[in-house]
Amino acid sequence: MNKQINSLSLAYLGDAVYELYIRTYLLDSNKKVGDLQKEAINYVSAKAQSSFLDKMIENNFLNEEEINIVKRARNHKSHSNKSTDIITYKKSTGLEALIGYLKITNNNNRIKEIMKYIVGD
Repeated sequence: MNKQINSLSLAYLGDAVYELYIRTYLLDSNKKVGDLQKEAINYVSAKAQSSFLDKMIENNFLNEEEINIVKRARNHKSHSNKSTDIITYKKSTGLEALIGYLKITNNNNRIKEIMKYIVGD
């Protein structure tokens, strides 16, 4: 991994990629915009992302390199979010950093695999 890219910068990018994937996925449901936003929270909240990350780790879905990226971001000094506890926030940051790293390295197929795992496809 490019050591010059800060974990939080990867998370910043990963957050955008993740959100775009979820929004695109939800458009297929033909729901009203207000309902789409409510549904999106089931995927994009720190609590949801933390839970998805835990499941991927428990099921050995992530490889060693991916786990190292998650850990590096999770352990990075960051500010907590007011709406969730610090552990949940750090786990969600780890997942976002992984998505950002995969985007930077043009590993779009792996992003799709992870996102399909998350949405249950």
